[in-house]
Amino acid sequence: MTIRVLLADDQALLRSAFRVLVDSEPDMEVVGEASDGAEAVRLAEERAADVVLMDIRMPGTDGLAATRLISADPALAHVRVVILTTFEVDDYVVQSLRAGASGFLGKGSEPEDLLNAIRVAHGGEALLSPAATKGLIARFLAQGDDDGRDPAHSDRLGTLTVREREVLVQVAGGHSNDEIAERLEVSPLTVKTHVNRAMAKLGARDRAQLVVIAYESGLVRPRTD
Repeated sequence: MTIRVLLADDQALLRSAFRVLVDSEPDMEVVGEASDGAEAVRLAEERAADVVLMDIRMPGTDGLAATRLISADPALAHVRVVILTTFEVDDYVVQSLRAGASGFLGKGSEPEDLLNAIRVAHGGEALLSPAATKGLIARFLAQGDDDGRDPAHSDRLGTLTVREREVLVQVAGGHSNDEIAERLEVSPLTVKTHVNRAMAKLGARDRAQLVVIAYESGLVRPRTD
């Protein structure tokens, strides 16, 4: 299957560089380019994109607003958004995930990291660079115990089984299915089943959203030491 990629960035030079890189891969192709968020939302549907590489800072409708629009549209439920920006360790990390992004990657990342991000997001996994992950944790720590917590998420946690909650904690820690399987001494297939069930019960689009829910519900509290 060829992964259909949409490029959304207001800098034509960057879009050209990304196009050359993406089109050089046998399992993916660029199906469109957008210079602002509104155009990205329109093209995501018109071109049947699978993954959108979305810049945050664009004129008019920015990347965050465009990501929210894509995430809220049932017709685009299959579309995964990977945020690309030069600003990795700040509020953009949390805002991007809350908007519905599946991943967050710095523009200074290596080409192979970008290509991997496309494949990972298309596969339904969460993609966060180490710097972005640190920024996410720091942001939630700065919020304190109550600020930013979502009671609705806490209530829905009650629908999870004990094992599903255990798996959710591991997902929030950034562990892969194989790593979780080893930690909990179960098979990777069992972990995948628990992850999928947790996503369905919590209304999460993907693993990235599970991370947000785990923090906002208070289930996971980052260590400060």
